[in-house]
Amino acid sequence: MQRAAVSIPSNIAEGHARESTKEYLQHLSIAQASLAELETQIEIGKQLKYISEDNSSRLIEEISSLGRQLFALRNALTNPRAKVASPGS
Repeated sequence: MQRAAVSIPSNIAEGHARESTKEYLQHLSIAQASLAELETQIEIGKQLKYISEDNSSRLIEEISSLGRQLFALRNALTNPRAKVASPGS
């Protein structure tokens, strides 16, 4: 779990430091895969009763939020001319 958790921000940072958008997108993809791995490990931990239901629910909510943020970032990099919807539109 610790490896997957550390891999997420590490890949985001490494990709950001790369010289091309293509490389950045590749690292963001790796970060998303690590996020999915972490989610799976939390679910397994819950089933094995290593993690409480409350803690696992909170962590899964945070993972979902981060996943949406990563998806939005990847989408913005893939479609830089796409308009971002403003609140209320």
